[in-house]
Amino acid sequence: MLRVRRRRARAACPTHAEYTVAVKIEDLIRAIGEGNVAITRHAEIERRADDLGYEEIYFSVVEGEIIEEYPKDRPYPSCLVYGDSFEGEPMHSVWAYNQANGAAVFITVYRPDPERWIDFKERRPRDG
Repeated sequence: MLRVRRRRARAACPTHAEYTVAVKIEDLIRAIGEGNVAITRHAEIERRADDLGYEEIYFSVVEGEIIEEYPKDRPYPSCLVYGDSFEGEPMHSVWAYNQANGAAVFITVYRPDPERWIDFKERRPRDG
């Protein structure tokens, strides 16, 4: 069982150069394995609403893949990760990575709507 320190997602703002760096799944996996995860209040609310456990969310990242990147997000670059739950159900989670302290920042999690996603990895085109 993974043990993760929970703390608020606060840290010094990175320089502008750090905004253009994409998040790497390996960095998220390493931070999760080391227990270096900051959990936002929004992530906690959404996790509870979908009745998901941290172990299941972390599993979906470790076994998952980055499907969208947001390198200009502030205060850290972020990404959308697709992975499956323990039962094989699709899950999306949004993560940032703080290069200064090596922390993964867990922003939100949700069960993707199949009406909005192709194979849960590609957004469907919007009508109109």
